[in-house]
Amino acid sequence: MTQLIRIGNSQGVRIPKALIQQAGLEEAELEFSLVEEGLLIKPVRPRPRQDWEKRIREVMQQYGSEEIDREWLDAPLSDDSEWEWQDEAV
Repeated sequence: MTQLIRIGNSQGVRIPKALIQQAGLEEAELEFSLVEEGLLIKPVRPRPRQDWEKRIREVMQQYGSEEIDREWLDAPLSDDSEWEWQDEAV
């Protein structure tokens, strides 16, 4: 059974190495959420497309760009709500 331990003015929990590895928490930034059963600890996952614009601009500065690159980069991002899904007959 694990108990809270004092760490300075705070409290913490020692998590066995095997659990850390299985949960994919090694060297991860962690997110804490209160759930009905207690506390959920999970790694922070980057959002899809996060930092794409910055990375593309860095590559364009390093290697140059063409007009088509500028058109694509300046295009607004959309989400799934704008898509129309159609059922296909099998």
